[in-house]
Amino acid sequence: MREAFEDKVAVVTGGAHGIGKAIAEAFREAGATVYIMDIRAGDWFMGDVGSKADLERFAAFVVNREGKVDYLINNALPLMKGIDACSYEDFQYALSVGVTAPFYLTKLLAPHFNPGASVVNIASSRGRMSQPQTESYTAAKGGVAALTHALAISLAGKVRVNSISPGWIDTTDSDITGADALQQPVGRVGKPEDIASLALFLCSERAGFITGENICVDGGMTRQMIYHGEHGWSYATSEEVGV
Repeated sequence: MREAFEDKVAVVTGGAHGIGKAIAEAFREAGATVYIMDIRAGDWFMGDVGSKADLERFAAFVVNREGKVDYLINNALPLMKGIDACSYEDFQYALSVGVTAPFYLTKLLAPHFNPGASVVNIASSRGRMSQPQTESYTAAKGGVAALTHALAISLAGKVRVNSISPGWIDTTDSDITGADALQQPVGRVGKPEDIASLALFLCSERAGFITGENICVDGGMTRQMIYHGEHGWSYATSEEVGV
């Protein structure tokens, strides 16, 4: 696969840690030149993807250096706050990072995409299921999944656009065992490399017939029906567990 990515340019937002870092490393190992934008300080373009000005500076930086882009991975993580604690400003910022930034960076780079270019947006299984007090993150992730198929149609014939919805991905390099692992139909918690390998595939020619899709990579959790008293599952009230 390395030959297919040599002389290619990949752009990754939120690429300094976690899933973004694994994606950046996968593209680099495959032979691509990788540009990272992250709010953390480091050996990459430091900027806030929630800032219009920073996105414009980053896009200009990449284009001035390379003149082209082959792959854009919109990965930067929106904040997670729920209806009780999330302010108007918090919610707006989450949408700026999670939805507006992928839209605007795609727009900025659109004139510079090479033939065969690909955009991959990192959504979440939380875009289709929720825990309490997660509204800002869930809304942003649901929004980017919808944005994906809209962009795929608008950019048809020029750029393929897909999204990945990770489930539980451990970014701490921990050895998670017991119930946390066994509840997953595949028997383990996900790793950043699980997402990186799919991102690499979606950007390859082998995925040339795939666009507008949102692929859930969650070990089967969103396909698992759960009923109290069946197959080892049980529901306990807060009083029963002493909360």
